[in-house]
Amino acid sequence: MSEIRFRPFDRLLLSVDRLLRLLPGAPAPASHNPADELPEAADLTAAERQKAAALMRVNHAGELAAQGLYLGQSLAARSPQTLSRLRSAGNEEAAHVDWCRARLRALGGRRSLLDPAWFGGALAIGTLAGLAGDDWSLGFIAETERQVEAHLDGHLRRLPAGDQRSRAVLEQMRRDEVRHGEDARRAGGRELPAPVRGLMRLASRVMTTTAYRV
Repeated sequence: MSEIRFRPFDRLLLSVDRLLRLLPGAPAPASHNPADELPEAADLTAAERQKAAALMRVNHAGELAAQGLYLGQSLAARSPQTLSRLRSAGNEEAAHVDWCRARLRALGGRRSLLDPAWFGGALAIGTLAGLAGDDWSLGFIAETERQVEAHLDGHLRRLPAGDQRSRAVLEQMRRDEVRHGEDARRAGGRELPAPVRGLMRLASRVMTTTAYRV
């Protein structure tokens, strides 16, 4: 069966649809939330709930940024195969946004006030990565997911022990991110130059540090 080839206008419509699904009150992605299998912790202290909410705010901001990256890369993807991979991974990342948002509500937390900036900046970066070519775009995904994996490992260590629902969400997110990175490498993603990897780590550190508080 031949690959579906999307014209630029088709890609724009798909991107608008994805944006609308990220708005508050939009229908949640059809994906099982791993937190639903566990009871809400009743013995978390106020400080523990505040810490867990701050960590989940960072993860929500990161997943929202991931949506921006995938959208930008999708707009500039050259092959139907790359576009299909980006859309598939982006759909899973959209579920991550919903899971993090649900945990924020349950913990009494709020979203980052800078969410539009995280998304907009990531959209621009993703578009640039896509314009560099599919092999570089896939390499960008692989490196992004490698850094996200390390980030999630750190959050799993910092998360209050009693918050098993947030832990279940982060563990499933980590498994998905690892698979996305491996898929991108197998599809021909190129290793990014060391200075680019360093800039990515710096940008991630700025976002995570700021979103924790703002």
